Amino acid sequence: MVPLIDVMLVLLVIFIVTAPLLSHSIKINVPQASSQPVQQQPDAIDLAIDASGQVFWNETPVALEALPQLMTEQAAKAPQPNLHLRADMDTRYETLAKVMASARQAGLQKVGFITRPAEKGLESAHASSGN
Repeated sequence: MVPLIDVMLVLLVIFIVTAPLLSHSIKINVPQASSQPVQQQPDAIDLAIDASGQVFWNETPVALEALPQLMTEQAAKAPQPNLHLRADMDTRYETLAKVMASARQAGLQKVGFITRPAEKGLESAHASSGN
């Protein structure tokens, strides 16, 4: 066991002596530059549907039949814009389903629903009525 300890001690001394010799290199002052890629934020499309079924594309009234073409144009952009969908509580489900189907067929990947937090009085009324 003692000869093994002696060999390990010799190896340790050799590594301690030779390690600083291996780290010598030429010192060069390299200019520092920030090369972080620029992150391009995707646009957001605000699509609102009122109670009567009228569709608004970024606050501009649009016919429901014109949505597929507008969505296809936006889906071709890179990065693809986010679609923020706001609908009135009294909007017909059929209108909302058509809009969502148009977005899917156009290839829009990011569709989100914009909602408002429930009011305290309204929330407790729904909870007590069993809705």
